[in-house]
Amino acid sequence: MTIATASSHASPQPDTPALSRYRRMAWITLAALYFLIMVGASVRASGAGMGCPDWPTCFGSWIPPTSVEQLPANYQEIYADLGYAETEFNVVKTWTEYLNRLTGVTIGFMILLTAIYSWSVRAHDKSILTASVAAFLMVGFQGWLGSRVVASNLQPGMITLHMLMALAIVGTLLFAVARARRGIMMAESIASIDPRFEKWLYIVMGLTVLQVAMGTQVREMVDYLNHQQGTERSAWVAALPWFFYVHRSFSAVVLFANLWLGWLLLRSLGWQHALTRMTAAMIGVIVLSVVTGATLGHLGMPAFVQPLHLVGASLLFGLQFLIWMSYGHARAAGAEVGVARA
Repeated sequence: MTIATASSHASPQPDTPALSRYRRMAWITLAALYFLIMVGASVRASGAGMGCPDWPTCFGSWIPPTSVEQLPANYQEIYADLGYAETEFNVVKTWTEYLNRLTGVTIGFMILLTAIYSWSVRAHDKSILTASVAAFLMVGFQGWLGSRVVASNLQPGMITLHMLMALAIVGTLLFAVARARRGIMMAESIASIDPRFEKWLYIVMGLTVLQVAMGTQVREMVDYLNHQQGTERSAWVAALPWFFYVHRSFSAVVLFANLWLGWLLLRSLGWQHALTRMTAAMIGVIVLSVVTGATLGHLGMPAFVQPLHLVGASLLFGLQFLIWMSYGHARAAGAEVGVARA
């Protein structure tokens, strides 16, 4: 009786139409979140971050103006009194920022829909519902944080906090998706996995945290050079401190550590295993990050490359988190099988 009960726990829970629908909606929402991260980075790189000097309205209206003639003649004095002395209407920058905000609102509704979908799978795994609702509540806080970013006149620290909150939302949704994929990963045997994999997984995750932390410092320094000192873009690299060069060189360490991780999986589990494929995707993202980082460092920080580099770092975070969760589920299934056999 004990063996039969243990075996039933070890077998993966059956997939259901509700779970399938939830995963589909959650994946679409995650893709939209990454799109929003890219859009936000593009707004920042193009200098359109203060295209709307107020929030949630834009130049005092829910729909921004299309020409300076639609604004009061003394609009610059009005905004100077509010602390934005250099406000100058630019229709391209204004509508770029406004469309960024509309994209954020749209994705907020998508996250709400994801939370609604999670209600139908609460009996399967209550943590899916909890994480999905938490992600929606975090979006509300992110909206308020966005207003603080504008109020701070794009202070680098506030921008970094805003970005970290976006990654927290991504991580929360990824947690829910991983839980919704738990049955799939439980069916993926890791009995033959290289015993060094787990140690190296934690090593590469630690290296990524260190690399992203240095990248955050580089980004804040670039913001300082651009907005506080008015340094020309072509001179940014020469003005950056030592940690920029450490960050640039350290990317090779991150790449080779992840290549080794992928090799461990390929040799022990084969290409068809889900963990191997996710790790291959992660290596592809690292290559993208290395290429875009080299382009930024050697070609004078071209604006169109900055969003790609940031999205690459965000994708790397997401994939490593998903691999860690998925490995944990597969390992738990293997442990239950071992107990059942004992």
